[in-house]
Amino acid sequence: MTVQALGYLSLGSARVEDWTGFATGRLGLQAVDRGGAQRAFRMDDRRQRLLIDGTQPEGECVMGWEVADAAALDALAARLDAAGTPVRRESGALAAQRCVGGLISFADPAGNRVEAFHGGQVADAPFRPGRDIAGFRAGPLGMGHVLMMVPQVAPVLAFYRGLLGFRISDYVEAPVTAYFLHVNARHHSLAIVEGPGRAAHHLLVELYSFDDVGHCYDLAQQEEGQVAVKLGRHPNDLMTSFYMRTPSPLLVEYGWGGREVTPGWQPQAMTSVGSLWGHQGLFESLADGPPPPEAPPMPAQAARRAPLQVMDGNYVRMSGVCPWWDSLAAAAPVAAAVL
Repeated sequence: MTVQALGYLSLGSARVEDWTGFATGRLGLQAVDRGGAQRAFRMDDRRQRLLIDGTQPEGECVMGWEVADAAALDALAARLDAAGTPVRRESGALAAQRCVGGLISFADPAGNRVEAFHGGQVADAPFRPGRDIAGFRAGPLGMGHVLMMVPQVAPVLAFYRGLLGFRISDYVEAPVTAYFLHVNARHHSLAIVEGPGRAAHHLLVELYSFDDVGHCYDLAQQEEGQVAVKLGRHPNDLMTSFYMRTPSPLLVEYGWGGREVTPGWQPQAMTSVGSLWGHQGLFESLADGPPPPEAPPMPAQAARRAPLQVMDGNYVRMSGVCPWWDSLAAAAPVAAAVL
C-alpha cells in the first residue's frame, strides 16, 4: 500500500485553551510545549499526533498520512501530479512544525486539505498521559480513524483507493452510503459518508483498557451535554465506544477492542449501520447541527453477538465453562457460534 497509517490530525480552532483542558483531562493525551495559537498533543512515542491550530480556518481538519520513506513520498507526488491533482512541496518550516522529515499537500475531490509525509519524529521521553490511563493503541496502526462527510462518495472513494492505495473493509449503501477504508491492520483509518456538506464528523482514539473507556464515560457524563453518542458496539469494526463533544464541531469516539483486517480480507456489504447495541444518538449526529442531548433508541433489530477482540495481557481466561458451552463450541468455531 502507498499510505501506511494516519500519522496526525491538525484541526483549526480558536479555542486552543479549551482544547488543552479537554485533550489532557478527558482524552488523556499529553500536552507538548507549543506557543502562540497552536497546541500539540502526544498519544504514544511520536512527538505529536493531534495539533490544534488557531491559524487554520475554524473547523478545518487536515489529515496527515504517513508513507514509508522519501522515495515513497516522491512516488506519491508523481502519481498525484500525473492524475491532474496539484501537489505542493511544503517548506522545511512546516515539516518541522509537523515533526516530520518531508511533507507534501494536496486536496481530495471533496476539497479537503490532505498532507502526506515521511519520517515521523519519535520523542526522546516516554509518553506521559494527561490522566491515569493505560495508553492508546496507536504506533504502526496510526492515531486512529477519521470519518469524513462528503457531498459525493464516488469520486472521493476513487481518489483514496486509486491514488493513495486505500482498501475497502466494508460498506453500506442504505439507509446511508458509507465506505470504511483500511491502510494497515486497523479495520479502518478513514470512513467516508455521503451527506449534504463537507465536514469531519469524528476522530476515533482507541484505548488499551476497556476500563479507561468506562472511566472517561463517567467523567463525560458529569458535564451536561458532553456525551453526544452513548456507549455501544459497532457491527463492523466491533469497537465498543462512545462519542464526546469537543470544543470544536468534531466529535471524538473513545473506544476499545477494535478488530483487525486479516490477509486476504474481502470487502463486506453491510445491510445496516445499526450497532450491536447502544450508540443512541449516532444517526442524529450525522445530520446538520449538533446532535440532541437525548436521542431516541437506535432502530430495533434482532439480537447479534460477536467475539471480543482481546490481546495477550488484557484478559484472564475463566474456569468452569459449562457443558452446554463446551458442546456448542465443539459443534462450530466460537466466532461462528456467537454471531
